[in-house]
Amino acid sequence: MKRVVLFRNGTEVDGKVVLVTHSLEEILSAASLKFGVEAKRLFTSQGGEIDDIKLIRDDDILYVSEGEDFVNLKCSSSTNTLLSHSSVSKSGDQNLLQVRHGNSDWVTLNVGGKLFTTSRATLTSKEPMSMLARMFAEGDNGYNMIPSNVDSSGAYLIDRSPTYFEPILNYLRNGQLIFDKNINPEGILEEARFFGIESLIPQLEAAIVSSQCPLDKVPLTRRDVVNALITTPFTTELRFQGVNLAGADLSRLDLRNINFKYACLHGCRMVGANLSWCSLERADLSHAKLEGSQLLGVKMLCANLEGASLRGCNFEDPAGSRANMESVNLKGANLEGSNMAGVNLRVATLKNANLQNCVLRAAVLAGADLENCDLSGSDLQEANLRGANLKDAALELMLTPLHMSQIGLAEVPRSAGYSRFQIANPVLRDSVNGGAACN
Repeated sequence: MKRVVLFRNGTEVDGKVVLVTHSLEEILSAASLKFGVEAKRLFTSQGGEIDDIKLIRDDDILYVSEGEDFVNLKCSSSTNTLLSHSSVSKSGDQNLLQVRHGNSDWVTLNVGGKLFTTSRATLTSKEPMSMLARMFAEGDNGYNMIPSNVDSSGAYLIDRSPTYFEPILNYLRNGQLIFDKNINPEGILEEARFFGIESLIPQLEAAIVSSQCPLDKVPLTRRDVVNALITTPFTTELRFQGVNLAGADLSRLDLRNINFKYACLHGCRMVGANLSWCSLERADLSHAKLEGSQLLGVKMLCANLEGASLRGCNFEDPAGSRANMESVNLKGANLEGSNMAGVNLRVATLKNANLQNCVLRAAVLAGADLENCDLSGSDLQEANLRGANLKDAALELMLTPLHMSQIGLAEVPRSAGYSRFQIANPVLRDSVNGGAACN
């Protein structure tokens, strides 16, 4: 014998188990007795009407109707929920808002007609004081701020532009500001201010400023320089005079014989580059990185290399041409271990510079400012230091002792009341008279 479970149409409570006998009428009669109604129709859980006893299987769940059509339980539940939503929106009851969405971790937003689904944690964790976070952060009595109305699908309605909202939502997801080129950053900025995404505002303001920068002031890049090198014949002089190359990475490029006069190379990276016989007169190379570069015969008159790093550079040309760095600004520069034999540094500024272990044979440092300069371990053989400011300069571990003629010493008679040597440069007088190692 087969049996079925009967429920009243539209409910899933108070079910009755009935034996399947010989006819459909007997089942309807049994259902009428058990439910106290006049049973006329039977439906499956999918809404199909049973009109033949042979269609019934063992343990089927059937719904008894008094003649009305089948009532879908899911649709009924959704309708009741939407009615509940409507009543909550009108009453503004925060407790009912919690019931409406239960404990779901996912939220759907209808922004300007476009649906966005995201987690509640995305909206609340990164910017806890933003409007979106306050809309969906839960307090003791429900949401901290009553969310907006919902559409027919239950998504929260927000009357803003979806084009500008999408980059903000992605920023809340991964912490990166990414948007397509065809999107105006000013529109995203307005949305960020509206939703209170404070950490995003400075980034957008900087992006707007950079986008408004005139094209003629934008620095050239490595790609621009490489393209110029490729398209210019080797026999043709390449001119970058007055060009802005600030921050460009020109490492390990062959840049020989190029005219960089008055060029802006601030913060430029030229590690291992070949700048031999380049003209860098009055160029701005402050804080540039030139470690290991080749600078044979380079012309750097009045160039600015303040704070630049030139460790391990080579200035000595075996053919005899000398690098001219007269009046150059090397304040605070690092030239440790560089080969600067024969370099002209007349009246150059090397205050606080690092010249440890440098080769300065026959270098011209006359009138140079070497105050607080570290020359420890350097080779100053035949270097010209006449009139140089050597106040607080470190001269320890010199490879060859300084000759008196190199720093301006003059022999005077003992009867004059001075020591054997009198220093023409008064800065060195006390140190040499006190026993400095000079021949």
